[in-house]
Amino acid sequence: MGDPYILMLVALAVLAIVDLVVGVSNDAVNFLNSAIGSKAISVRNIMIIASVGVFMGAITSSGMMEVARKGIFNPNMFMFQDIMFIFMAVMITDILLLDIFNSLGMPTSTTVSIVFELLGAAVCISLIKISANDAQTFSDLWNYINHETATKIILGILLSVVVAFSVGAIVQFISRLIYSFNFEKRATYINALFGGFAITAITYFIIIKGMKGTPFYKDVKFLIEGNTIAIIAGSFAVWSLISQILIKVFKINILKLIIGIGTFSLAMAFSGNDLVNFVGVPIAAWNSYQAWEVSGVAADAFSMGVLAKKVPSNVWLLLVAGAIMVVTLWTSSKAQNVIKTGIDLSRQGEGHEKFKPNPLSRVTVRAAMAINTGISYILPKSTLNFIDSKFTKPVIELPKDKTYELPAFDLVRASVNLIVAGILISVATSMKLPLSTTYVTFMVAMGTSLADRAWGRESAVYRVAGVLNVIGGWFLTAITAFLAAAIVAYLISWDMIMIPILLAVVAFLIGRNTLIHRKKTKEDKKQIYIERAELITINGVIEESADHISGVANRVNKLYTNVVNDLANHDLNKLRKTDKHVGKLNDEIDNLKDGVFYFIKSLDDTSVQASRFYVMVLGYLQDVAQSISYISRASYKHVNNNHKNLKKGQLKDLKHIDQELSSLLLKVADVYEKRTFDNLSEILIEKQELFKNVSESIEKQVSRIRTDETSPKNTTLYFSLLLETKDLISALMNLLNTYEEFYLTTKQNK
Repeated sequence: MGDPYILMLVALAVLAIVDLVVGVSNDAVNFLNSAIGSKAISVRNIMIIASVGVFMGAITSSGMMEVARKGIFNPNMFMFQDIMFIFMAVMITDILLLDIFNSLGMPTSTTVSIVFELLGAAVCISLIKISANDAQTFSDLWNYINHETATKIILGILLSVVVAFSVGAIVQFISRLIYSFNFEKRATYINALFGGFAITAITYFIIIKGMKGTPFYKDVKFLIEGNTIAIIAGSFAVWSLISQILIKVFKINILKLIIGIGTFSLAMAFSGNDLVNFVGVPIAAWNSYQAWEVSGVAADAFSMGVLAKKVPSNVWLLLVAGAIMVVTLWTSSKAQNVIKTGIDLSRQGEGHEKFKPNPLSRVTVRAAMAINTGISYILPKSTLNFIDSKFTKPVIELPKDKTYELPAFDLVRASVNLIVAGILISVATSMKLPLSTTYVTFMVAMGTSLADRAWGRESAVYRVAGVLNVIGGWFLTAITAFLAAAIVAYLISWDMIMIPILLAVVAFLIGRNTLIHRKKTKEDKKQIYIERAELITINGVIEESADHISGVANRVNKLYTNVVNDLANHDLNKLRKTDKHVGKLNDEIDNLKDGVFYFIKSLDDTSVQASRFYVMVLGYLQDVAQSISYISRASYKHVNNNHKNLKKGQLKDLKHIDQELSSLLLKVADVYEKRTFDNLSEILIEKQELFKNVSESIEKQVSRIRTDETSPKNTTLYFSLLLETKDLISALMNLLNTYEEFYLTTKQNK
């Protein structure tokens, strides 16, 4: 009788380990963004500090385990079998959901996912039980679901978004008025007072409040309770004095110390709050099994009211979970992907924007500009000038080859991010509310970015779009988690044979997502972005552009051949895939053109004349990409509309052109890959023959129309392909001519 449930416990234990890995990949980066983005401390030291914080937080998380047992549903209304079905459904859904978000590089909330998965699975099992009981109706659902606590948790999570954003913006605005961007020139007592406030907040809310719910709290309870004001005032005085000594005597940058302590505290708060999301369900399942095993009652008849009682967690088990989290923190490549999203959206300077603007982001930015204009009419000009002076960024003189060392934001903003997020999370943890650390840390960072004027006219519409996309993903998390957990719970309750099948699906999908992520990471590493910061000389321009031309020639060659072959076979699926690859090529060239500003700024003084050449090269590359894009799209549209296939004569001519074009593109790619630019003149001669063949094919089609051609759609497509092929060749040849002239001029100057 117990064997299937033992196997379920084993499965839950394995799922807990996997969930820790995928969960930490998404969540743990929340406390790394500020330290990494500000470059206050070396990455290695940041990771060490965070690791210690995670271990400490693991010990303090035992009080949060109640959420998994009784926070969402009333356990006394469910039997042991029901509870095990709910827990299995929750863990299976949680792993898949988090892994998908990690692969996309989107920060989501493990708290929201676990809460809505518990809710979805519990509602499903409740409805099954109600439908099997003639004495109950749908209104009895509220007897099964702990709706008051669940509503409180959900509202708390949603409220945290508004509170975190608002508090982050207000505190950052005040901090910037105090510090300005020239914080190094502030009086030492200001730094000392700021350090006293920051470290006092951290020590009280993180350490003292965080101890509640742990086995150690009873030993110090008499010292803490009733002495709140005295503890805060004493801590502020002591830490302010220590900060002053560190600044004056030891010449320590107190903001770096705050960032180090803040990273530790936020890591501790994260672990204390979020560990329940990963191991709370398996621990609750183990407690349920222990209670049921000694009862001697059937699994479908043993009430789980025992879960309503407080059960102390095993500290060693929590530390093992903490160790897994730390290992993941150091090794996860997906974690780095999520970190980048948060830093990119909050960075002070301009650069490559990950998200594209949408109508809502444009409306939001216009509304914010209108409000800002209204405020400027209300406030006195002297006040506005004073505020503007505090937000004036200093001009930092750096050699061009050192500009990449500039951090995404300064130490003041990083400190505020960590302090505010740490306080909000620790307050919620002490109140036993599973606040979303992702929501809090992300929205605090966005609030401080807004207050710090990091979103300028050049970047606001992209940053707002990114924030809206992430928030939209959060709502999607909640809806998906509820529905998916409910479906999985139904499948498991239908027949337990579904458990191994679902576990196999989980293993397959995670493996597939991992392979896709690795492939994408490799592609991203190959991709060259112009905002890199090395000093670029004329030789650098030649090397840079040669790499781009070689890559585009190889890809266009492959894409053109694919289109011709897929069109000949009338293969819609392959044409669709080819069109996606063509779109990707166009996006990459657009990114290169977007980065022209940064490229020109990074040129050394002796190679500024190369900027015109580089701009022209990118223009011709864009012409080539647009031609292959039109060819691909026209072919896909033709087949998708179920029009007649091209005739044998037309296909024969197209394949002949493809062979000649392929030969030409291979030679182009070879010349630029090997840097044998003296061979360019030979390629330019060969293009005349290809041009001639394309023109002959056009004339042949004119003859066909006058004799045996009966399909106007075929004619339209065929002429479109030939004319666009001529444009492609022309753009390519213009590119080669421009390159040859520049190369020969450079060679003569040398």
